[in-house]
Amino acid sequence: MNFRRFIVPLASLALLAFVGALSAQSDHKGRDIIDKSVAALGGDRFLNMRYRVARGRVYSFFHDQLSALDVATVYTEYLSPRPAAGLALREREILGKKQDYSYLFLPDRAFDISYRGARPIPDESWQRYLRTTENDILYILKVRRDEPGMLYDYVGADVYLSTHVEIVDITDAQSRTVRAFFDYNTMLPIHETYSWLDPDTKYHNDEVADYDKYRDTGDGVMWPYSIERSRNGYKSYQMFATKVEANQSAPANTFELPPKAKLLRQVN
Repeated sequence: MNFRRFIVPLASLALLAFVGALSAQSDHKGRDIIDKSVAALGGDRFLNMRYRVARGRVYSFFHDQLSALDVATVYTEYLSPRPAAGLALREREILGKKQDYSYLFLPDRAFDISYRGARPIPDESWQRYLRTTENDILYILKVRRDEPGMLYDYVGADVYLSTHVEIVDITDAQSRTVRAFFDYNTMLPIHETYSWLDPDTKYHNDEVADYDKYRDTGDGVMWPYSIERSRNGYKSYQMFATKVEANQSAPANTFELPPKAKLLRQVN
């Protein structure tokens, strides 16, 4: 009898079993870090947070050069139950000392609003907001954590900007991966990276976000007062909050178009 015919398949099966065990172990440790991060952010208080308001300054950049800055108040409402399509939140970003200009982000569309009226934002701007929100580690932890098909692969420990971190790759059912860095001591997320391919230009894009200066919002929820984003090595956005409050309901009609606002044509 030729035993070699049996030895090779058995070795392959053993290797597959070993790889499968390592993968399961990695996913288990990755999920454990995710759960510890949720607890650090406030646990059930974080998961059940319905409203948030952040006040401070926002900065926009083009190729690392400051292109705009403004005083901002950002109202956020998380939607439950989650909509069948689109984002599970509504957001209103009010800009300027006079608060006479704003952006309204709904689950599946957005508008810029001024004294002239309400104009749908360009498709490219909407896709950027959608992509940024869906891949935001704080949104993932609060809204997407238990989505079907989500995988949490433990990458390992490392040092990021003098901070000991634990790294987890988070992959969703569409095979989109966010690499998240968690402070080893606090388990708070401090850094993330992800990539995407522009469907029109076919260019590869690398996105980075940093979260810093976490504080208690007064309701047991920890939130970063400093958020910075960059694309392809260039700084693109910063927000420095002076105050963040959780579960402070927004003024009436915050997440609706002004009743007398003229609807304007979209400009692409």
